[in-house]
Amino acid sequence: MLEIIYQDEYLVAINKPHGLLVHQSSIARDATEFALQMLRDQIGRHVSPVHRLDRKTSGILLFAFDKVSETAMHQQFMNAETEKKYLAILRGFSPDQMEIDYPLAKENGTMQEAVTCFKTLQHAEVDVPFGKHLTSRYSLVEAMPKTGRMHQLRRHFSHILHPIIGDRTHGCNKQNKFFLEQWDMTTMLLHASELSFAHPITKEKIHLKANLHTEFKRVMKIMNMEVQHNFSV
Repeated sequence: MLEIIYQDEYLVAINKPHGLLVHQSSIARDATEFALQMLRDQIGRHVSPVHRLDRKTSGILLFAFDKVSETAMHQQFMNAETEKKYLAILRGFSPDQMEIDYPLAKENGTMQEAVTCFKTLQHAEVDVPFGKHLTSRYSLVEAMPKTGRMHQLRRHFSHILHPIIGDRTHGCNKQNKFFLEQWDMTTMLLHASELSFAHPITKEKIHLKANLHTEFKRVMKIMNMEVQHNFSV
């Protein structure tokens, strides 16, 4: 059963698990479960997603019950009027804070402006050798994308040479293999933790939070990491 973190007459939000597709896709024919259908069956109502999360990204996923709310929320996301925060575990020791202003190419090759701000919450050094190094270094970060490009956080963190652990497409294959062999972990450690927006009907300011899922918490315990604000680990 999906964890519902917000619901009213117009909107419903879930805390999507890692590995769950939002809806059916031709690029993931192996999948048999989808958040859209699961939520419809669970609450017995038609819903439409108003934004997307990658299959391996967990966290807040927002749906609308009616066309007016759906269109209004689509517009907020397109106009960057929502505020999003993500938690991620990266390879290496990332800077204390940084703005990544690096354009990203669309599938047709067109370049788009893309900006991500992040701050490092904690560094961790694990007493497990990796390659030529005697220890393994990682960072827990809070990221705030200012634009909404495809795979933006994954591509931006890869660009600054601190890829997200578990990202097969844009990450570090050696680290992903290391996590699989060392800790039997294949999850991408990226979580949509907070979302703020104006309610499409009432105009009230809505602020949603989603707690971390089991695998993310397990890795944090291995690394002796803690989130300091409003999340249970």
